[in-house]
Amino acid sequence: MLLHVHPENPQARQIKTIVEHLQKGGIIIYPTDTIYGLGCDIFQHKAIERICRIKNVDPQKAQLSFICHDLSDLSTYTKQISTPVYRMLKQYLPGPYTFILPASKEVPKILKSKKDTIGLRVPDNEIARTIIRELGHPILSASLPGEMVEEYTDPELMHDNFHKLVDLVVDGGIGGMIPSTIVDCTDDEPVVIRQGLGEWVG
Repeated sequence: MLLHVHPENPQARQIKTIVEHLQKGGIIIYPTDTIYGLGCDIFQHKAIERICRIKNVDPQKAQLSFICHDLSDLSTYTKQISTPVYRMLKQYLPGPYTFILPASKEVPKILKSKKDTIGLRVPDNEIARTIIRELGHPILSASLPGEMVEEYTDPELMHDNFHKLVDLVVDGGIGGMIPSTIVDCTDDEPVVIRQGLGEWVG
């Protein structure tokens, strides 16, 4: 199913449809401020397993991120972070960054990496943030499988390629081709482990 959603004023009816799919354990392809991603509800284990099968990865080794509406989710899903780290997150988010942080007990076990960390994102994208706000908690996000980045900018092409694997493709217009910048905040000094769209001043 391909669902057109207005990028600046997402229609309430369309958002409701997307949220209902997520609550029932559905998998969506949806826009962010970087590239389109695969998403599901973080509390739907079977959906997480489906995403990992699509990606052909072990859940605990997969590069899965939590997409949050804003920084209020930090205290729930991450362990206590220092004031400088919080200030830094506030400076860069919403934006095209993924921050690796220590995971709290609230993170479903299936999602914790062996290092007990999670990737956290707050994209500067109205559709993604509206979905999360209406769902009431973060969604899990992963990149689409394969290397065909050009095809991952066009929702109709993504629908053609993945409609048998996912329940819904959210069409929010043409997507980007550069992923987020990943910053590891688990040590004293933040370390950029992937330079993506986000400029990093550090």
